[in-house]
Amino acid sequence: MRASLPLSTLALASLLSLTACQGLPMTAAPERPATDPMAGAPPIEKGLDADGLATLLTAEFAGQRGDYQRASRDYLKVAERYDSIELIERAALAARFADDRELLESITQQWQRLAPDAEAPMRLLGSLALQRGDWEEALKQRLALIEQGGQGELTDFANMVIDQGVALDPLLERLHRFLDERGHRQHPQYPDIVLATAQLEAASGNTDAAQARLESLSNDYPELPQLWLARSNIAIENDRPAAAREAAQRGLELAPDDDRFILLLAQSELMLGNPDRAEVQTDTLLARHPDNEDLRLAVAQLYLDEDRPAPARRLLLPLANAETPPPRAFIQLGQIAAEAGETDNALLYYRQVPTGEQFIPSRLLAARMLIEENRLDDAREFLRIERLRHEAQAPDLVSLEVELLDDEGLDAQADRLLDRSIETYPDTTHLRYLRAMRAFEDGNIEAMERDLQRVIDHEPDNATALNALGYTLADTTERHAQARKLIERAHELEPDNPAILDSLGWVHHKLGNHERALPYLERAYAAMPDQEVAAHLIEVLWELDRRDEARRLLDESMERFETRPRIDELINRLPDLTR
Repeated sequence: MRASLPLSTLALASLLSLTACQGLPMTAAPERPATDPMAGAPPIEKGLDADGLATLLTAEFAGQRGDYQRASRDYLKVAERYDSIELIERAALAARFADDRELLESITQQWQRLAPDAEAPMRLLGSLALQRGDWEEALKQRLALIEQGGQGELTDFANMVIDQGVALDPLLERLHRFLDERGHRQHPQYPDIVLATAQLEAASGNTDAAQARLESLSNDYPELPQLWLARSNIAIENDRPAAAREAAQRGLELAPDDDRFILLLAQSELMLGNPDRAEVQTDTLLARHPDNEDLRLAVAQLYLDEDRPAPARRLLLPLANAETPPPRAFIQLGQIAAEAGETDNALLYYRQVPTGEQFIPSRLLAARMLIEENRLDDAREFLRIERLRHEAQAPDLVSLEVELLDDEGLDAQADRLLDRSIETYPDTTHLRYLRAMRAFEDGNIEAMERDLQRVIDHEPDNATALNALGYTLADTTERHAQARKLIERAHELEPDNPAILDSLGWVHHKLGNHERALPYLERAYAAMPDQEVAAHLIEVLWELDRRDEARRLLDESMERFETRPRIDELINRLPDLTR
């Protein structure tokens, strides 16, 4: 994107053409009358009047100055006044450059109202919905794209949904309805819709429906590689390796360059107890990509998952001896050594993982290995030495040790370690935050508030601490006004964080603003459907006298969440919910 936003020739021409009939010949200005001769003239209702032109020029100058938020808002004003799609596109462009997600979404919704069949606002709204975790809205926009003849890319969407652990029932309901009403077999996107639906059905446990759907699709589209990929994957997930192998072989015939089929063949052969055949496939794959370290690591993990450490080790040793070994190779080699009872070798591998993303996980594996051998003292000594070797990571290693002590039921030792470490690292806010959370679990709200306030004093923009303190004050005290200020500040910092949205809805509920609370809680539940958010949403729906909706959500929650203390507590307070 360019650094400034000059008005396009097309947009300017289209707007200025509206004023042509209002133009006056360029003559000498007459002497100004004592009174305004236009005072009684009718208002300008068409064309670019003075206010419109001024706002448009203000938007232009704001864009050139880099004030893209102002530019976006002013473009929007003119666009709404003249129903100009070109200008509302410009407003959206400026909002994206301003990195103002709420403004961008508002503008894009207006854009869609002006141009309901346009693909661009559908794609943008779908993308924004994904960013805030509103999967139902994202699916709605993708299906709208398909109706307009566009590419919905639903199979990719289904993969994202499954990876994120999203609630699948509402999405499946929408897909089933779409297939029933508009998903005719001649539609060019029909295979993508069916494949996505089958993937979600299989992931939700309805394997029979998924297999039947794919079987039917294979009658109409037997040459579609994605069909056989889905069938093989679903068969693997349901422990049907023979069917997985057959589907992968068919897919490889149709798409011989698609490495995914070779990987599925190797996995199915391993599951069938044919390691030699699996190695033929993986050797083929690695020969195609000899320098791909990530692929080598993935294949090694495949062997480890099927309890075949020897071929995994053969794949990993060359990586460990490379000039810059990938950290994951040391972790996998450490796991192989640990499984073989070679504790010292495992420790050696784990210690070679450098600082970075894999540093703490590797030390956690090492410490747990020692604890499983009833060597808790050795595990703690190992972590102490690692703190000396890696001073910058010492607070994180303290957190790890606290977790391990808790797992062993040694809460008092964990508390003492945490207190000592905070004295040693007084400016390490995440240790204070950890101690605050432990105080909350113990019911010591004063101690929690004290530590969280120290965190906020040191890091005023720590949205997590602001939200934690605000929510606790809202939920456990009558200091609701103070709680709201803290949560609103957290929301300014992270407007799409579902935990903060939940807190904001809850504090408005506590203040008696149930109507205002509802949209925040609905957004939070869409992005983070857990039992506590569900309880909050049920209670607000009940307060708003939307009793049927509250009971439906309660029924859904009782089925979804095996452990649901907040919902159980809500039922105790509102027994009419279950009547």
